[in-house]
Amino acid sequence: MAGLWDAALRGEAAVRRAALAAVDAALLEGVLMRTEAEPNASDVVSFAPFTLLPSAVPSALFRQAYAVQQDFNLLVDAISQDREFLERALASTVKVDDFTARLFRIHLQVLEEGLAQSVFLGINRSDYMFDCGAPGAPALKQIEINTIAASFGGLASRTAAVHGRVLKELGMAEEASRLLPNNPSEGLASGIAKAWELYGSRSAVVMFLVEEVQRNIFDQRCVEKELWNRNIRVIRKRFRDVFEKGSLDEARRLYMDGQEVAVVYYREGYVPTNYNQQNWEARLLLERSRAVKCPDIATQLAGTKKVQQELSRPGTLEKLLPGRTEAIARIRATFAGLYSLDVGEEGDKIAATAIANPDQFVLKPQREGGGNNLYGEELRQVLEKIKDSPERTSYILMDKIQPQPTRNYLLRAHSPLKASECVSELGIFGVYVRQGKELVMNEAAGHLLRTKAVEHADGGVAAGVAVLDTPYLV
Repeated sequence: MAGLWDAALRGEAAVRRAALAAVDAALLEGVLMRTEAEPNASDVVSFAPFTLLPSAVPSALFRQAYAVQQDFNLLVDAISQDREFLERALASTVKVDDFTARLFRIHLQVLEEGLAQSVFLGINRSDYMFDCGAPGAPALKQIEINTIAASFGGLASRTAAVHGRVLKELGMAEEASRLLPNNPSEGLASGIAKAWELYGSRSAVVMFLVEEVQRNIFDQRCVEKELWNRNIRVIRKRFRDVFEKGSLDEARRLYMDGQEVAVVYYREGYVPTNYNQQNWEARLLLERSRAVKCPDIATQLAGTKKVQQELSRPGTLEKLLPGRTEAIARIRATFAGLYSLDVGEEGDKIAATAIANPDQFVLKPQREGGGNNLYGEELRQVLEKIKDSPERTSYILMDKIQPQPTRNYLLRAHSPLKASECVSELGIFGVYVRQGKELVMNEAAGHLLRTKAVEHADGGVAAGVAVLDTPYLV
């Protein structure tokens, strides 16, 4: 897969011309972020970081990732409805991880009161890398599934046009025509719109629950635009707004500033730093309400790393998806080796193996948002420190995936133009809607390719490590 565009990139002048055209194309297409200096104002914006050229992706693995997405949607939905499975899977984690424990307490509290919500909306993104560690063809291996605030569907809808422009600039119009259409904005919005429709009040609004710092607002605005195009009113509020102005009526309908809220779409609430005591109270209010939460708290828990590891245990998928033999086989084919660090002989053994061979594993805490995983020497030091403590159960271990690096240019504002050895991660967006027990929508809703220099072990686009990319199927 190395050297796909080497012929086109002969000569520094050609690269510079292509980079200038690329940046203008990104601004023209709306591949935008606010600046670090002014993250809550749009007076001055910049292009979101992206690759100069699209990256090669094996077409068979790309198709495989799309083919399994509806299966993952079914799986996440099944987990969210299985209280006993979640209790069992997270039993050790909630003892040592306060964030997961607090989410879980709200989950139980809402179940005890009785769910007011009858329509359920899931928007997730299943992320993969192409593993070249074993002999033979590369294999598709899942990194994780994000069940809350899965981002960059908006900007990914606009990135292929930028890369098409660059390829044409380099005299490769035919290659540009092979770039696949991709519109996650429309796919995500169609799920939100369906949930809004099933909620059953045409005057009700969709509320985007957003962070205090909103650098990535244009990614969200892309999805908003699709909803406004359907004449669905969107409001943007933070946890503190919900705490101050949110209320429930006797039927547990949610109101913000006197407006009934049909759907709450979380782009916030996935890490401990998103919460203070007021925000936890706001989260409980939202969860108790009749509004469609995307995700509801059970679906957020379904995306934890500990659940991911428990799913790899023999027989678990069969219990969650009875009778779906082919779906189970498709899901299981994407699993990398996943290992529990629960207290006991099994956990002792894998901890010792990872300490002895730290470059073969990734140590993953129960956190979303990128930049949390530990590798190599850092992994060894942390495991040495916690190997005899129950604290180790707040992590899982995963086999380290070995992708094949390729050469590209990572374009960032105010950064020098230089070639980097890069690896890519493919995400497939999934959307499903359930009313009561009936699944009324289950779709793969588009893709996201992110690429980073090999020296960065972990971290996404928002974390400032990876950049947006477009798959070029080979």
